[in-house]
Amino acid sequence: MPLTRLPSLLLTLTCLAILAAALSVAQSVVAPVVFAVFVIALVWPLQGRLQRSMPAAAATVLTLLVALVTLIGLALMVAWAFGRVGASVVANAAQLQAFYAAQVAWAESRGIEVAGVLAAQFDARWLVRVAQTVLSQLQGMLSFILLTLVFVLLGLLEVDAARAQMLRLGPGTAAALLRAAERTAAKLRAYMMVRTLMSVLTGLVVWAFAAAIGLELAAEWGAIALVLNYIPFLGPLIATLFPTLFAALQFGSWGTALLVFAGLQVVQFLGGSYIEPRLTGKSLAVSPFLVLVSVFAGGFIWGIPGALIGTPVLIAALTLCEEFPTSRPYAELLSGQEPRTEGEREG
Repeated sequence: MPLTRLPSLLLTLTCLAILAAALSVAQSVVAPVVFAVFVIALVWPLQGRLQRSMPAAAATVLTLLVALVTLIGLALMVAWAFGRVGASVVANAAQLQAFYAAQVAWAESRGIEVAGVLAAQFDARWLVRVAQTVLSQLQGMLSFILLTLVFVLLGLLEVDAARAQMLRLGPGTAAALLRAAERTAAKLRAYMMVRTLMSVLTGLVVWAFAAAIGLELAAEWGAIALVLNYIPFLGPLIATLFPTLFAALQFGSWGTALLVFAGLQVVQFLGGSYIEPRLTGKSLAVSPFLVLVSVFAGGFIWGIPGALIGTPVLIAALTLCEEFPTSRPYAELLSGQEPRTEGEREG
């Protein structure tokens, strides 16, 4: 890299670091706004269809109710599932402690001295506290959802006016931004449609697999897999590790736990690496590495909401870059696909 470009690169990285810090500090305000824009992009076609047969105000309220029921339904589902798992951990705390002590004794009999140190630090109450913390975080999501829906309501009332104002600005940058917004909304709807289909399918398969091998709380594991599948990479991993550890506790055998882990990994791999890419197609092509970075970066800045919104924000950013000749090569580079011809770009 030429030395003349080094100051520009350092300046860009510094600006990104400052932006990330600012977004983290302003999470309570900015995160609901970003989520509201995302929800508006998803539900706006529904409102448009409803407005053809009813007053605009009634269509807005009905659209908002659909979004409210969907978001709160998902939040309550995962809260119920983790709550049931946490209650089971509390009820079986003594069994958990005994199982861990047996594993420590097995390791020490083979000369693994670190096992004794871990045994001194481990307490079943620690796992209980972890479960309670996770549950409290999920319950806090309800207030976040309600604030987001307030912004959604206000945004739905302004969509037509904002679009008309941008059209009045004429051709140029405003027109490109409007095209990018419309294409982004279409891509996000396609992304969430495929993601929802795969999440439901994954949840059902996980529930059937857990029930078939006799794993307790099969329905709860299916619900957790369904909701966490909306977070690429990280969500499926968490949805696999929890039932694996629970299987080790229930059956008292790491062999059965490894069987559970392998079975769930096959389910997640077939869904995430084989079926889903074929459903999304090239229109939503994004570098898998960049998707993983977006999930971790979003989670680092905003926690669970950031991990959920990371990939949609990435799709929106790349779509915006595609609209301008100077940034289009970067969008193609980060897509992880071969460069497209001019005709493919226009299509």
